[in-house]
Amino acid sequence: MKMFDHFITFLPVLDLKTTVHFYQNILALPLVRDQGDCKIFRISSTGFIGFCSREEIPTPSKSIILTLVTNDVDEWCSTLINNGATVEKPPTYNPKYKIYHAFILDPNGYRIEIQRFDDPLISH
Repeated sequence: MKMFDHFITFLPVLDLKTTVHFYQNILALPLVRDQGDCKIFRISSTGFIGFCSREEIPTPSKSIILTLVTNDVDEWCSTLINNGATVEKPPTYNPKYKIYHAFILDPNGYRIEIQRFDDPLISH
C-alpha cells in the first residue's frame, strides 16, 4: 500500500501570535505556510504542525501530547529551558516504554514530549 506524502496535525489556539513566537523562536521550527489565521510549521522532512486561531478552543487535555523524537533530548531540553519554556517533567528514563523523555508546555497548555526511543522507529 502506498504511504501518504505528508502528515499535518492542526490544533486550535486562542492566541496565535504567542503560539507562533513559541514554535518559531523557542522550538525553532520553520514557518512554512502562513494562511493568515492558520500557520503551519515543519517538524521533520514530511511532518508538520498547524495552529489555527479560534474564538473558542477545548481545554487542552493532558492526554494530548505532541511528541518530538530526537536522540538529543538533554540538549533540546537545555535549549528550551534557556529560551523560557515551561518544563513539566525534566528528562527521565521510562523503563516501561523504553524511552528517555521530558515534557514541556506550550503557551496553550499543550504538552510537548521530547523523546528518544531505545529501539528507534526508523533506522537511518
